[in-house]
Amino acid sequence: MNVIPQRVSHVSSIRLSVFIFTLVLIGLVTIFAPVEKDLGVNARLVYFHGAWVWSGLGGFALAGIAGLAALFTRQERMHAWSKVLGWTGMVFWLTYLPVSLVVMQMNWGGFFWDEPRWRIPFAFAIIGVLLQAGLILMNKPALTSLANIGFAAALMVSLDRITNILHPDSPILTSSSRGIQIFFFILLALSMIAGMQLARLISTWLRKT
Repeated sequence: MNVIPQRVSHVSSIRLSVFIFTLVLIGLVTIFAPVEKDLGVNARLVYFHGAWVWSGLGGFALAGIAGLAALFTRQERMHAWSKVLGWTGMVFWLTYLPVSLVVMQMNWGGFFWDEPRWRIPFAFAIIGVLLQAGLILMNKPALTSLANIGFAAALMVSLDRITNILHPDSPILTSSSRGIQIFFFILLALSMIAGMQLARLISTWLRKT
């Protein structure tokens, strides 16, 4: 009887349950977040949207950092974490985009496809999916780490140079409401915790294969 696969499966079940609990908690915090005078209750989804995308960015940044560390130390474990964190960032990024469309519809009354803060993230989502698919097929840890470094750097530079048309600049950070800022940072912390949980869950699933 092989005990190790059973132990890994048990750990995976526990981590999945904890991850789901965190998602429920994020949903509850979003529901009870304060409204905003201009956006009303729609602002609650904006808070979630902002926290979720920042968590995705955090995943990509950590994937790049882990990849850089892996190339310098040549540790297989760091290559593996670069891969896992890259996948984690991609999950957050791909789920953030539909939320972004809902936020557009609710607050702008339609979809503005040429908005840079939609167009550029959408382009990077397509590039990211194709890149990760190619890296899985090639199965070269060092190449995966190098690609994650390049992807994270390109994304950060592109977002830093982005211009806004309808999207406001840092609406949460420039808000005069402490309550809004507190709820946003609570959501951001919970989203990042969810990201760490997802990364560990993906790592456990990979050990099972």
